[in-house]
This record gives sequence, C-alpha cells and structure tokens, in this order.
Amino acid sequence: MGFGHNLKKDEPIAEINVTPLVDVMLVLLIIFMVTAPLMLNGINLELPKTTESNSVTPQAKMVILSFSKEMKLFIGKEPVTFESLSNELTKKLKKNDQDVVFLRADKEIKYGSVAKLMSYLKSQGFSKISLITELKKNGK
Repeated sequence: MGFGHNLKKDEPIAEINVTPLVDVMLVLLIIFMVTAPLMLNGINLELPKTTESNSVTPQAKMVILSFSKEMKLFIGKEPVTFESLSNELTKKLKKNDQDVVFLRADKEIKYGSVAKLMSYLKSQGFSKISLITELKKNGK
C-alpha cells in the first residue's frame, strides 16, 4: 500500500524480509525456555513424591541447596562442605537478592539427617526454607 509506491515494476525491492528472522528468534526463545529449568537441576537426585505440592519452577535467581544420598551438599551445581555451608549460602543469597533457601533432598536420606540439616540452617539464620518434591503421577 504505502510501501514502494514510487518503485517501477523492474526495480528490486530493497527492504529486508524480517519474517524468517522473527521465526528463528521465536524458536530459539522456546528452546531456551524449555531447557533453562533443566540446567538448574544439575545434581541427579530422586526426590520424594507427594500427591500435592506447591509448584516450583526452578529459576536462575533461586538458591537451591541439594542434599545427595551420598550425604554431599551442593549449592546449585557447586559442591560445598558442611563447614563452609553457612558462608556460601549467605554469599549466594546476597548475590541473587533472595531470602529463601530451596532444599532438594534425595528420598534415600534418612528423615533425621534432613531434619538436622534444616535445624542447622535455622540456627545459622536461614529461617525461610522451602522443600522441593516431585509430584506423584498415577499412584507411582
């Protein structure tokens, strides 16, 4: 309509076709949206399954403390010793401007060990602790 009204029929159109670019960008956006939560769960744990849970989608700013069945601790994907746990959590929470520690514990760990870890975290001033579980599907 208003575009190219001065052009002759034989002249090439000098406009850039942005439709393929937009298509590629949308596909890349979808790929990153799907893979980003998977990258945050780098520690392989078998989480307890619950029938109801508060749906938590891991995000980059979340501080996730993982407790493996080998009794090893990880903040994100980085291993951390029990002795340095409090300092490392404090640094990570300040860096990400967060106040909640999300705890992922393997279902093979005894309840007492998880309770001791939570008690230790609370004694160190981490009062907001959220447990992450998996949603039970079809009675499994």
